[in-house]
Amino acid sequence: MRADLHIHSVSSDGLLLPSDIVGAAVAAHIGLVAVTDHDGMQSCAPLKKIAASAGIRAVNGIEVSAYVGDIKFHVLGYGLDEAEMTPFLKNLYEASLERAEEILQKFAAIGKPLTMEEVNEKRYSLTTPVHSVHIARAMISKGYVKDVPEFFRRYAGKGNPAYSPIGRPSPLKAVREITAAGGFVSVAHPGRIRMERDELAGVLKSLKGEGLGGIEAYYTTHTVEETEYYKNLAAELSMLVTGGSDTHIFGAGREIGSPVFHAGDELLERLKID
Repeated sequence: MRADLHIHSVSSDGLLLPSDIVGAAVAAHIGLVAVTDHDGMQSCAPLKKIAASAGIRAVNGIEVSAYVGDIKFHVLGYGLDEAEMTPFLKNLYEASLERAEEILQKFAAIGKPLTMEEVNEKRYSLTTPVHSVHIARAMISKGYVKDVPEFFRRYAGKGNPAYSPIGRPSPLKAVREITAAGGFVSVAHPGRIRMERDELAGVLKSLKGEGLGGIEAYYTTHTVEETEYYKNLAAELSMLVTGGSDTHIFGAGREIGSPVFHAGDELLERLKID
């Protein structure tokens, strides 16, 4: 089944409604989609309903913004019970508010005041976590930066004046929480994780014992060589391969359904797709 298992919506740092995602999936002849918003699952139920009416399948998903120290190590979860995730989701939401407040305090200290109200204007819903991109969009509106990349390059990246690591869970925590909620776990875009390959392979091997079952080998910015490497690594570790576009908005170089990925029978079973 052709699938895109990594898409973001307005419920995190994307600008796509569930209806937008389904429309694009239908146009690309995709049979299975997953919205994997950062640290939240608010778009999962609407996506499933709209997808069903369009004749395609959808699976609950999430991308937990996990970190190993200061290294991004994002974790994808699929087929998980949202109700079982409620305590963890609540912690992620509250941490996002604390982190945003610290970032705003740091901006005020360098003469770039920004209010939470201005940030909230960039959020689709106040019930979803605050993301750095919301703050970036507010900064753009104030004229402090010209675009999102400048925001991260000058202010929000590690070592910059507005960086905040508050409330970031470890990959181990994310894997355990998703597994406890009945979900299938895959590591997101391993080619973007800033670790040497041997070190990363060691971490993946250790997480396998906690429930990690997949590697996202098919990914928008992976090279052909990287895709093959991570497919082989998944086979070596007896894990399954997942794939997704990581689309956030239309017209920004990423398209739903690209790269082409087909979910095999074993993965479909793990995702509870019959």
